[in-house]
Amino acid sequence: MGAKRQRLVEQGSSFYGTSPGPSLMYNPAPFAYVGQPPPFPVVRLRGLPFDCTEADVAEFFHGLDIVDVLFVHKNGKFTGEAFCVFGYPLQVDFALQRNRQNMGRRYVEVFRSKRQEYYKAIAGEVFETRGSSPRQSIPRSKSYDEGKDSAEHTGVLRLRGLPFSAGKDDIIEFFKDFVLSEDSIHFTMNSEGRPTGEGFVEFANAEDSKAAMSKDRMTLGSRYIELFPSSHEELDEALSRGR
Repeated sequence: MGAKRQRLVEQGSSFYGTSPGPSLMYNPAPFAYVGQPPPFPVVRLRGLPFDCTEADVAEFFHGLDIVDVLFVHKNGKFTGEAFCVFGYPLQVDFALQRNRQNMGRRYVEVFRSKRQEYYKAIAGEVFETRGSSPRQSIPRSKSYDEGKDSAEHTGVLRLRGLPFSAGKDDIIEFFKDFVLSEDSIHFTMNSEGRPTGEGFVEFANAEDSKAAMSKDRMTLGSRYIELFPSSHEELDEALSRGR
């Protein structure tokens, strides 16, 4: 663990000190939280490009004071998720305004997070580096991936991170182990009629959609594709938004 990150863990939420400079997006007054500790200034990011760097995250949050960026890995591979710690709690609100904005050709989701989730992610990276699973030693709440595993399958999957140029033939090739027709593949569009990078696939049955989750985070061209159990209701709603 880097020295900067180690200090964060040891110091807790003490982020107040010398002003970082010209940035106007910080809260220099710790007394704004009189009677209670200030919230830990961390957000979680999802959908980052595989080749994302700390510099890319800094540019995405341009104007905010970044203290740490922690990229999350699973089985030695980058998951597309990260935690970003800011210098001041107020900056979390500014960071959330960047939700669903693009980094390169991928849109990035930004979520409010907690100190405990950030610390668990640090512990997970330590065990990942050592080649061990953090679940063997550290109690953890249900993770994002475990939530996918336990979700009910209806035969529909949502795809996220698709290349804007992707066609139905590309999706059929991606799921080549399953029988799909072009009518079972749907791409969502924004209000301007442009692809959003998301799509839906209707499989023959729930068993096939569950088996197809094995393709989660595999690549289509140069992009990794995230898969989520979905439903016909979510599909219809997504398609109606783009009409």
